[in-house]
Order: sequence, then C-alpha cells, then structure tokens
Amino acid sequence: QVRLVESGGGSVQTGGSLKLSCTASGLDFSDCGMGWYRQAPGKERESVSGISRSGSTSYADSVKGRFTISRDNAKNILYLQMNSLKTEDTAVYYCAAICLSSATSYWGQGTQVSVSS
Repeated sequence: QVRLVESGGGSVQTGGSLKLSCTASGLDFSDCGMGWYRQAPGKERESVSGISRSGSTSYADSVKGRFTISRDNAKNILYLQMNSLKTEDTAVYYCAAICLSSATSYWGQGTQVSVSS
C-alpha cells in the first residue's frame, strides 16, 4: 500500500526555521515527481514547491529564497527546509507524489506549521 507520512511541523516565531520530511513507502520513489502543498485556515490549497524525478525544482513566488526542496531517493524521503518563516506561512503542509507508473496522485495526511509574531 502506498503511504506518504509527513513530519517536522511545529510552532515557531517569525524568522525561525523548520525542516519538514515526507517518508514514502509502497511506491517507486525515484519514478515520482514530488511536491509540497499547503492549506491555510479559510483558504484553498496552494502549491509551495516541486521537485522532478531528475531533481529540477520549482517554488511559489511567496517562498522563493526562503524554502528549499530536496529528495533522498535512497531513503525515499522528501524534504522541505523552511527558513525566515512568516506568519503567512501558517498552514497544514502536505506532500504529494505523481509517478510515471500510475495516473494516480498520492497524498500524505499533513503536518501543521504555525508561525507567530
């Protein structure tokens, strides 16, 4: 069974840092493009960052220069390093996978990130 499990969320003050992890199982991790999404209270889900099978990265303008996405294919883990956090980064963060071998996308349960001033 495919599972994506996020961890690393928590509560920090503005300017602080967190590193999120997404551990995948039940899929060919190297065959999948991966991404981070977030949903803030009262708002719709938005894309934060993505990383392709080859390692190419993309970022939303709101996080570019502050967040870094990476992946460890040997360990089947996706990371999101978040620096210089702002209150507007407060959201539930989800990881997602879309793989060459399947038309189905997979989602984790999410991890809460709360940033206060």
